[in-house]
Amino acid sequence: MHHSQRFDAGSLHSRISVKLADWETDLDIKRLNDEGRELWNRKARFWDELHGDEGNEFHRRLIEPSVLQLLDLQAGESVLDIGCGNGVLARRLAALGASVTAVDFSEEFIELARHRGNAKGKAIEYLVCDATDEAALLELGMGRFDVVTCCMTLMDIPTTEPLFRAASRLLRKTGRFVFSTMHPAFNSNNPIFIHEKEDRDGRVLEYFSVKIRAYLDLPPVKGAGAPGEPTPHYYYHRPLAQLLGTAFAAGFMLDGLLEPAFSPEDAARTERLSWTRYTQISPILSGRLRLA
Repeated sequence: MHHSQRFDAGSLHSRISVKLADWETDLDIKRLNDEGRELWNRKARFWDELHGDEGNEFHRRLIEPSVLQLLDLQAGESVLDIGCGNGVLARRLAALGASVTAVDFSEEFIELARHRGNAKGKAIEYLVCDATDEAALLELGMGRFDVVTCCMTLMDIPTTEPLFRAASRLLRKTGRFVFSTMHPAFNSNNPIFIHEKEDRDGRVLEYFSVKIRAYLDLPPVKGAGAPGEPTPHYYYHRPLAQLLGTAFAAGFMLDGLLEPAFSPEDAARTERLSWTRYTQISPILSGRLRLA
């Protein structure tokens, strides 16, 4: 890659394809996606219990507030929630008056989401649909949706190009795509947590930081996920230029970006070394895309 190469969406997309050639072939994508579906089906019940009706602490404190801020959802809007899990975001959007279609590639997740129902809003249409299958996504209805959401899913799928291409056609011309994902710069493919203490002038000071060994080129890795999770699953690291460049190549532009972090009050309630202690480093990146 030449540093003098002119920047535009097309050239960026070309560089992305070359960068991923070491592992991203059609065969690799299918194999990894099939294995991922099997893993998520096996542990869907664990995640359903972890999130419950309103989501775990990560969801309640960081993900949902940032997504809702970017969405600025209006009652009556039509929403497609891709990678819905047990339906925690879908239920919140329905409670706010949206007409929600929610999809996931895990049959177990969809069954659990249906079982939880929705007591605070319109009925939600839950469907099994693979986010890497562009044709299947388009069957949901081109030009049908005011909003597409994709919450903490992009880092779990082996390819994002079909999703972004489909989303650009599923949305109405004035629609928006709001996503949240693990922050590529700080919380991707197992950062090392560092906790330091210093006695300075009779005061014990504590410092929290993360150590990142690589950023630009990282293959898929299996991570432990949430504490107590029964089996690890694949994480797919994408540096910002790749993550957003794929969206730009599909015809989107970025017009909103948030980097939420836990508050000092959150940190004061936590003793174990976890993201809750890191008030100056964002583990989550949330963004809003519109059609260019």
